Amino acid sequence: MTVNPSLDRTVEVDRLERGAVLRTSSPVLEPGGKGVNLSRALARNGVASIAVLPVAGAEGAELSTLLEAAGVVTRLVPVSGRTRSNLTVAEPDGTVTKLNEPGSSLSTADFSLLSAMLASLVTVRDWVVFSGSIPPDCSGDQLVGLMKTVTDLGASLAVDTSGDALTASITARPRLIKPNRAELAEAVGRELDSISEVIVAAEELRGRGVERVLVSLGADGAVLVSERGAIVGESTVRLQRSTVGAGDCFLAGFLSKFSIDESAEDAALVEALAWGAAAVSLPGTSVPGPGDIAYTNVQLVWQPDLDRPLVAT
Repeated sequence: MTVNPSLDRTVEVDRLERGAVLRTSSPVLEPGGKGVNLSRALARNGVASIAVLPVAGAEGAELSTLLEAAGVVTRLVPVSGRTRSNLTVAEPDGTVTKLNEPGSSLSTADFSLLSAMLASLVTVRDWVVFSGSIPPDCSGDQLVGLMKTVTDLGASLAVDTSGDALTASITARPRLIKPNRAELAEAVGRELDSISEVIVAAEELRGRGVERVLVSLGADGAVLVSERGAIVGESTVRLQRSTVGAGDCFLAGFLSKFSIDESAEDAALVEALAWGAAAVSLPGTSVPGPGDIAYTNVQLVWQPDLDRPLVAT
């Protein structure tokens, strides 16, 4: 479920200069929103999913066309307002500047339509991911209400959002959340400067009712914390082109394995790291296919230096 989808336009420049007139590459237009990116990544790798999202206006119609072309199975809910457009400016050294619109508010009627769509689709065997930002004026109660539509049907809930939305979602008792380091730090109200501090923070959220916390750490890899303890993994990226959407591909990779075999946490974390690293090496919000994903640059670290300072983000 992506409650705030977008059209993502990506251009490349030699160097971003504030106040200058710059020439860009030809734009690349792709469907956007974290949940949309997740479904796109799964589709590229032959994993079935359904992207549920509200659409509105001409932008929503174009988003629908792009998703169909990408082979993503969708359930689109027409709503009021307009679908937002985002701009990504990429530089050759991998620096990415994103300009994201807030999106349009959803009415009470819009939320009712989204809830009805979820109720018509979800079964007890499903994993349902709520991913990305929320529209303006969306309350925690409205977001949690949608999530409880899923959990009341017995499905497994995963959440990838931030700020107040992440805090609110914990009351829905998700089985999995996927914050990055900054999002996890915000959720616990303190800086996280080492792997050991990340693990302690993740355990704190587990204490609030979250079953698993999967933390993406960029150049420092990732940590999975569950009732079985903590698993630390690392990956190497030879050429970084864009980090946009890499976390979504990371989560897609994890669920592609974990949703089939929940005992295979190690293999799921390896898959997540491989998909995320592949995404970083691609331009814009491109998602990796089987030919892009490599496992030789991924490893689990069985005796990590828990107190090693994390790379600044």
